Amino acid sequence: MSEVYLGNPNLKKANTPIEFTQENIVEFLKCKDDPVYFANNYIKIVSLDEGLVPFKQYPFQKKLIKNFHENRFNICKMPRQTGKSTTVVSYLLHYAIFNDNVNIAILANKASTARDLLGRLQLAYENLPRWMQQGIISWNKGSLEIENGSKISANSTSSSAVRGGSYNVIFLDEFAFIPNHIADDFFASVYPTISSGQKTKVIIVSTPRGMNHFYRMWHDAERKKNEYVPTEVHWSEVPGRDEAWKEQTIANTSEQQFKVEFECEFLGSVNTLINPSKLKNLVYENPIQKNAGLDVYEVPLKNHNYLITVDVARGLGNDYSAFIVFDVTNFPYKAVAKYRNNEIKPMLFPSIIDDIGKAYNKAFILCEVNDIGDQVASILNYDLEYDNLLMCSQRGRAGQVVGAGFSGKRSQLGVRTTAAVKKLGCSNLKTLLEDDKILIIDYDIISELTTFSQKHNSFEAEEGCNDDLAMCLVIFAWLVAQDYFKEMTDNDVRKRIYEEQKNQIEQDMAPFGFVSDGLDDDSFVDKDGDLWKVDEYGDRSFMWDYM
Repeated sequence: MSEVYLGNPNLKKANTPIEFTQENIVEFLKCKDDPVYFANNYIKIVSLDEGLVPFKQYPFQKKLIKNFHENRFNICKMPRQTGKSTTVVSYLLHYAIFNDNVNIAILANKASTARDLLGRLQLAYENLPRWMQQGIISWNKGSLEIENGSKISANSTSSSAVRGGSYNVIFLDEFAFIPNHIADDFFASVYPTISSGQKTKVIIVSTPRGMNHFYRMWHDAERKKNEYVPTEVHWSEVPGRDEAWKEQTIANTSEQQFKVEFECEFLGSVNTLINPSKLKNLVYENPIQKNAGLDVYEVPLKNHNYLITVDVARGLGNDYSAFIVFDVTNFPYKAVAKYRNNEIKPMLFPSIIDDIGKAYNKAFILCEVNDIGDQVASILNYDLEYDNLLMCSQRGRAGQVVGAGFSGKRSQLGVRTTAAVKKLGCSNLKTLLEDDKILIIDYDIISELTTFSQKHNSFEAEEGCNDDLAMCLVIFAWLVAQDYFKEMTDNDVRKRIYEEQKNQIEQDMAPFGFVSDGLDDDSFVDKDGDLWKVDEYGDRSFMWDYM
């Protein structure tokens, strides 16, 4: 028993001699060249119904392993419970055994999930023939090392998970469930270690969860804007899943849940302000300029009118200070630039707004002033002396009214996003976006809209998400209904939408048909069929005796 590792009869310790037969050598070389053959003949998995069984792959699982083996970068969009994790684990085990001195990282949205995946790999390893195993140097719940120098570790996905290390393969499980900011920080820290090699691999596997970073990477892969090879698996490719199974699953859950978890649709919440079918059709583009939170899609054009709406945060790394630049010269309006930064301090934010506002032909600026935003608006007005800062005043039952400047106690340097303002802004935004009256091609704005959902009687970001850019849109949608905006741009949005939809409205509201009996208003026919005339004085009271 001295040849086993720490008393485990299924593992051999390092430097244990093994005598290979000719058949073993042939099989070893065959497995090395073909990871599909290796998985199909030597990997064992735990089945919920049958216990420990050989891993007999479905056709799509063979295709996945082949793609992993032949391509450096893979991204897979897959339904729930399709054996995606087991498939990847079988390939990672093949990679570790048949390549010397490689480093493999298994990363998931939770550390416990990553360790569970490593546990599946360790179980498969224990059930390999001893002649195929490498001797064990270390073996625990978070990592393992075998005698050919290969190492495998399991961690949660974070920017510090692989920082400072050098990895040959990184496997990201359920990557869509990683918060956006963590995913961005992760790739900023890990990509240098990946790009330093010529054969390093990244494997991303997930079920969608809204239009987040996973959606962006998948969409770019489909358009061949990155190096990832996209692989999509439909739920019907899993044996036993047919229309009857679909109907039963929907009956036990919901149609919305089935669309997300099995149809793999990139939908946000079912209660989003903007209709999910519209969100699916919004397409983002890459900005022409990108710098320190500012994304520019169109440079300022001469004689064009621009408007900026601003949402202010405290700069503590949670919410974002943000603004969107709109071209309001022509209809439909366009979002031509946006700024988004969660670390900019309120004292410095006005200078950025001032610079961009002046660059865009001294754009009109409307700032929300609920909290710290009042400080930003004050600096813009009094310190930077920005000319085109829009103000609001309270006008009784009319609520807040926009203008270029007011005097009096009830005036303010911007708009307070009260419940009334937000309600009207959300209503207008829904109409404008769904009728293509605002054109948006920015990824971050679209992403926020997919999680801008109903909560009680209002709309806000879902837990763990942000809505700062969405609120800039809400403020803009509220502003376009103001009389001052109509005068400023010579555009009446409500009137324009009505005119464009006038024919449809008239058809929907078509009057009832009337049938003429050929009689004038002073004639009637009695029950016997005789024609009577009203007397010259117009008295009709006698008519009822003959009807």
